[in-house]
Amino acid sequence: MRRSVLLRFLGLSLAVALGAVIATAVIATYSTSEKLQGELEDNASQLQVDGDIYARLSTFAGDHATWSGVDKVVRQLADQTGRRIALTDADGTMIVDSARVLGAGPDLPSVPAATIDARNSGAAGAGGMFVSAVAATAPRSVAFGKASLAAITIGAGQWGLTDAELRQREKLAAQAVDCYRAHGRNVTVSTSADGVPTLAYEATQLSGYSMTEIPKPTAAENDSCLPAGLYAPSAKAIKINSDEIRRSIACLDAAGEQYTLQATTKTDGLQVVTPKDKSNVSKQFVDCTVQARSDALAPYVAPQAKLYLGAKSTFNVFSGEGLLRTAATALGVLLIAALVMVFAGRRLVRPILALTGAAQRMTNGDHAARVPVTGRDEVARLGHAFNAMAESIQHHDVQRKAMVSDVAHELRTPLANIKGYLVASEDGVVPLDKELVTSLLEEAGLLERLVIDLQDLALADAGMLRLHQDPRDLGELAQQVVSAHRPAAESAGVTLRAEVAGAAPAIVDGARIRQALGNLVSNAIRFTGAGGHVLVGVRGVGDGYHLTVTDNGAGIAPEHLPYLFDRFYRAEHSRSRTTGGSGLGLAITKHLVEAHGGTITVTSTPGQGSTFTIRVPARP
Repeated sequence: MRRSVLLRFLGLSLAVALGAVIATAVIATYSTSEKLQGELEDNASQLQVDGDIYARLSTFAGDHATWSGVDKVVRQLADQTGRRIALTDADGTMIVDSARVLGAGPDLPSVPAATIDARNSGAAGAGGMFVSAVAATAPRSVAFGKASLAAITIGAGQWGLTDAELRQREKLAAQAVDCYRAHGRNVTVSTSADGVPTLAYEATQLSGYSMTEIPKPTAAENDSCLPAGLYAPSAKAIKINSDEIRRSIACLDAAGEQYTLQATTKTDGLQVVTPKDKSNVSKQFVDCTVQARSDALAPYVAPQAKLYLGAKSTFNVFSGEGLLRTAATALGVLLIAALVMVFAGRRLVRPILALTGAAQRMTNGDHAARVPVTGRDEVARLGHAFNAMAESIQHHDVQRKAMVSDVAHELRTPLANIKGYLVASEDGVVPLDKELVTSLLEEAGLLERLVIDLQDLALADAGMLRLHQDPRDLGELAQQVVSAHRPAAESAGVTLRAEVAGAAPAIVDGARIRQALGNLVSNAIRFTGAGGHVLVGVRGVGDGYHLTVTDNGAGIAPEHLPYLFDRFYRAEHSRSRTTGGSGLGLAITKHLVEAHGGTITVTSTPGQGSTFTIRVPARP
């Protein structure tokens, strides 16, 4: 099954893009988590703000039977602190969210910051002795480093005061202030966050610290300035305390636990259940008292709620929401990558398709097929290489056709002559005498030389041209060639001589070197007029030798030089077969020289002559 290059390229690119998205999400998850964790640990002021938010909402839960109306408090706190505040019930149903607009808001953090549970808050030690909401009777002290003020919480059961009860305590607090100031004590009244009036006064300075004398609750019996009503518990506190004691006693009696009832103070009338043996408090005793208090508070405080602070703390790629967001991001990235890759891939594949089409046209015989090439990249270089290959194939195809035509012409002429003479002799037109036989032998000799030349070229093309290389003296071979062609030179009125500067030993095939030199000398004699001269030279150059054939004949025009060693190429196309030869001599010479590891070049000036130079290494 063949797969498209474009599809493979696109698939690989999308795989890389998907891997990049996943890797980025994982790295971002861990790095963001660590960063936020570090910021949370280092940001003490933020923790203080969150603690204040928790305290305010806990106070609201203790003062209200439901969470109705908490939205105003939440939005006020959000504006003051700049934090996102959200509350949900135990099942996750949204109660209020400061970031929610038109019913929609960002996702909550995966873990709540705290749980607000007014029913089970404020347990102080064993035995269910609760001091935070109902049974808190001692005044509270708030410390501010070196400067300290005493805050006297008026009354022992001030939680759950009604408006009428608060107004009554304000009057009593004002009376107490007047009394204290009449006795020379600088006491002032302030209002706490829950609206309860508070008395505060400064005491003596010790070692640079401002110490505040805090009166004990029992001091109210002997303090003429403190009315007893300031410590009186609220009606709600008395009712809840009574219900709590009843439930605790019932549970402890059923469990067989030993207990005692004690008054919190001598004046407030509230009670607590304590174990008889305070050194050994059982789990059952704790469970009974805690559950009794929770059940007693249930009708008067808000139900349990989960508190979420700030924006979503971390993005977890492995959560359900994280996977959905990662999938959406990956889909977007993959879509963009696909569009880019398709565009880039089409530009990449287009020239390849053009190359494929051109190659198919060449297969069908259209050797003129070419591809348009733009740019300088690898595909452009491939297009240039294809066009160069197609040009070479077309050129060789033209040469092949020309060679076939030339071979047919070269064979047809002597064959036609032989056939014509034989037919004429058979018809009695020409007598079959010695002259006719000699002429027929010459024509047969031309055919034989042509066939031998073609055979040599075929062997050279197939790489099967055999050489019998032996140590030979190139100067001696040059003398032999000169001797063999001197009669032809004398007949043409051309002076032929050799110029050898000492011995020139080399390992060559003597017969093939003589053949190559003979072809060059034969051509030089043919194209040199009477009175001219041909010089065959041998000289050492580097680690080889130069064999030169120089004449002062007609020369060769520059436009013919690049094609001079092509088969059947003639610089003068008007020359006859008799004067011009078969056109294979120089092609054969080139193959013979290259078979020895050498090269052949030509320089020529029209009207002044030509020089052919064979470069042969001393050793193959």
